[in-house]
Amino acid sequence: MNNPDSVPDIPPAVQPALTLAASLLAQAGSDTPRLDAELLLAHVLRKERTWLYTYPTAPLTGRQRAGFLRLLRRRLRREPMAYILHRREFFGLTLRLNRRVLVPRPETELLVETALEIAGKRAWLSPRVVDVGTGSGCIAVALATRLPGARLAAVDRSAAALKVARYNAAACGAVDRVHFWQGHLAQALTGPVDMLVSNPPYVARPALEEGNLSPEVTRHEPRLALDGGPDGLEVIRELLAQARRLLGADGAVVVEIGADQGEAARQLGQAAFPQAVVEIRRDLAGLDRLLVIQQVK
Repeated sequence: MNNPDSVPDIPPAVQPALTLAASLLAQAGSDTPRLDAELLLAHVLRKERTWLYTYPTAPLTGRQRAGFLRLLRRRLRREPMAYILHRREFFGLTLRLNRRVLVPRPETELLVETALEIAGKRAWLSPRVVDVGTGSGCIAVALATRLPGARLAAVDRSAAALKVARYNAAACGAVDRVHFWQGHLAQALTGPVDMLVSNPPYVARPALEEGNLSPEVTRHEPRLALDGGPDGLEVIRELLAQARRLLGADGAVVVEIGADQGEAARQLGQAAFPQAVVEIRRDLAGLDRLLVIQQVK
């Protein structure tokens, strides 16, 4: 779809409207055109998706059609669904989102799972956990809901991102469990901490500039949350240097990495923590996803 503004009129009933929207979204390059269309229309109608199947011939008012058209045009411009709907599911939580923060990915749930696994094996009574580059707060809030005794700090450079993260913490009942800081990485924090977790910017700058990523990413997501420098590892190097200063004697680091960064990240981790156990963990697709460092007393 070359021009989202040239969308034809939305038909006045549910099923024909969905059929048209799905066709246009497929032309625009959406991987899930029918699902996108259903979610957008259900959002406008304030109904569950199942309602659309139950009442396929239900009429649409002019106001409903206009609202659907507005959202459809945004998606045709490849704006992420999470920004259009202002929400995303993550680790069983419903998070509020806007364009100031990165859209949480399913792969990042592996980071939360790994952090919980490590915490479960340690004898920490009240672990201090730091989430660096918290963005939407997805990692910190998910950990807060699963580690009732933990003391969590969430850091981000962006005041706008921290506003989103605070909202999500409050909405998920964790606002009293997470302390938010504005700053550059973990620079302003003092140790010791038991665990440092982060989904830092790790996209190599050439990939951003050469258009190798999807339009959803390059056109709409905040560059500050993506740009990892010339090789994608610039922020991770600085983060590991700060982790050396902060980490306790039996502390751990869990950092998300790019799928092609496993060996380079492992070497960086081993150089920063020569006495620690350093490993790369893969996601369900078999791709390198996490740098995991565990100090041994």
